[in-house]
Amino acid sequence: MGDIKILLVDDEENFVRTISERLDLRDLTSHTAFNGEQALGYVGDREPDVMVLDLRMPGIDGMEVLRQVRQNYPDIQVIIQTGHGNDLDEAEARRLGVFDYLKKPVDIELLVDRIKAAYQAKKAATSYMSAATFAEAGEHDTARKMMNEKTR
Repeated sequence: MGDIKILLVDDEENFVRTISERLDLRDLTSHTAFNGEQALGYVGDREPDVMVLDLRMPGIDGMEVLRQVRQNYPDIQVIIQTGHGNDLDEAEARRLGVFDYLKKPVDIELLVDRIKAAYQAKKAATSYMSAATFAEAGEHDTARKMMNEKTR
């Protein structure tokens, strides 16, 4: 699963570097951003598969990053990882389409599991969208075959 493009976003630089190192030990390579501006710049340049995003950051906060990512890059799966969120934040994040909402401290194995699940969800959604495109073009056999491969 080393081919997953992961972006970790948190203003606590030591924390995010530690998470990145721990993911690397599990064969998951990640990139880091230390604020919302850096995160949005990275997303615009390289569009990760999965973003692990803190909510409370100076400047552009995590909720605004989530809004912009959902609007401009809907295929990116976003996992919120926060130590300061509350029930209203979680409800808003879920309304915006976050893949998961985790409260710090998060067990690294749980985070790895959620990242892998988010990546699988992205791949499945992409396959279903491709199948729908074939179906719309009248290639029903191809679409059916693609759907059958996904349901196995």
